[in-house]
Amino acid sequence: QVQLVESGGGLAQIGGSLRLSCAASGRSAGSYAMGWFRHAPGKEREPVAFVNWRPTNTRYADSVKGRFTISRDRDKNTVYLQMNSLKPEDTAVYYCVSGAWDLRLGVRPTYWGQGTLVTVSS
Repeated sequence: QVQLVESGGGLAQIGGSLRLSCAASGRSAGSYAMGWFRHAPGKEREPVAFVNWRPTNTRYADSVKGRFTISRDRDKNTVYLQMNSLKPEDTAVYYCVSGAWDLRLGVRPTYWGQGTLVTVSS
């Protein structure tokens, strides 16, 4: 079992930045790929960004490419999502996930965090 604890959500201005963190603990936590999904009100849940366990590979949704950067600290079993140039459409609950790396999807989630709310407003 792997536990995921997110932090770093909150309120940001349009064009601003936030950094999300997700700390993983539990058996074999460090051997899984990790990443982020988000779920906005009235929309379907969507993948955001993923990184494999090494970390050598990343995947980004087209909507965040060039603005978001995912990174991973293997020593701390923590993944980060640096979000820059935030837009109102980035407003969502962001969920940390871990699971098997998938060449097409990024991560096939097995474990989910509780979610952290990001609100982008003027």
